Amino acid sequence: MPDGGGCQMLVRAIPNTLEKLAQIGDATAFEPAGDLPESERRGRYQSHSLAECITNVTTPRGKMPVLKTMITTACERNCYYCPFRAGRAKTKRVTFTPDELASALDQMGRAGHVDGMFLSSGIIKGGVTTQDKIIDTAEIVRRKYRYRGYVHLKIMPGSEYDQLYRAMQLADRISINLEAPTQARLEALAPKKEFTRELLNMLMLAAQIRREHPHERLAGSVTQFVVGAVGDTDLELLSLSSRLYQQAGLKRVYYSSFSPVEQTPLENVAANDPLREHRLYQASFLLRDYAWEVEDLPFVGEGNLRLDLDPKRAWAEINLRETPIDLMTAERSQLLRIPGVGPKTADAILRIRRQTHLTDIGQLRKLMRAPEQAAPYILLDGRRPAQQLPLF
Repeated sequence: MPDGGGCQMLVRAIPNTLEKLAQIGDATAFEPAGDLPESERRGRYQSHSLAECITNVTTPRGKMPVLKTMITTACERNCYYCPFRAGRAKTKRVTFTPDELASALDQMGRAGHVDGMFLSSGIIKGGVTTQDKIIDTAEIVRRKYRYRGYVHLKIMPGSEYDQLYRAMQLADRISINLEAPTQARLEALAPKKEFTRELLNMLMLAAQIRREHPHERLAGSVTQFVVGAVGDTDLELLSLSSRLYQQAGLKRVYYSSFSPVEQTPLENVAANDPLREHRLYQASFLLRDYAWEVEDLPFVGEGNLRLDLDPKRAWAEINLRETPIDLMTAERSQLLRIPGVGPKTADAILRIRRQTHLTDIGQLRKLMRAPEQAAPYILLDGRRPAQQLPLF
């Protein structure tokens, strides 16, 4: 990410739009945009720094500095968790025209400060009108400035089919954020949003558009949940995540830990434990990449994951302690159940065992980072591997 001094020089070069961008700072910090959301820098709202608008994001095109901003920080909706909700006095309301934002991206790109854009917005005059402004910005960026960099666009609640299709043509990725896993949870979080018609159906529609236009390069879809504000459970969140991976072809699901914001109805609700967010991501990847079913996940209590163990190891403690998996005979799907074994390691085990017998844990050091993680749950050619006893 460029240093703040370079950004300040750019502000002086094009004062109006970039000074306005600096006023809203990291307004979209609560909206992850890349493939490694937990590593994205988190800051304060409205820090009055242009550098705070730029986030290092891991995208399908690689890691890059991305301009994350909004068409407007004004909003007519009253989402209970959101710093931009209608009537919140602490929020500075700043609005851009599509031309302003497109020009700013072009200038920042030419200066070497950004390689991409994530564009969101508050809602003014309805979702359709706001979506038009987001699309207009992307149209100008792509056509007038011939920009070929990474673009991630937010889809507004209530957007129309043609808007969704055009956004998917212009962007590399689109976000349709569900915020909650059920209508009842959403009503407690964002009472003016309609769960099925405005949000869930749009995710399904994006999948339909991709099926209808198989030869076009269309954006992939992602969604986001606000975790821990209104009693949502991991079982609810992951059950819907699994359905969306299978039926809507989602690239990923974001889980954003709730953090209370002053002058909102939820300002006195305790912040969600960030470790819960981390466990949700781990479980989500098991569903997306490891062919797990929701029923496989080791929920406890009222439908939440353990915080003290990652979900794969928690499952292994229950299922593999007494019946370990033999690396010499296991199928690939069985290997992927072992803690510390991912797709690449599983494939490497399948290759090497055709050439030699795996009889010693030392052989595994060439295949995986920490074979000790797997040791309690495996057999090597029919025998449990020797493990070093702890000294204390």
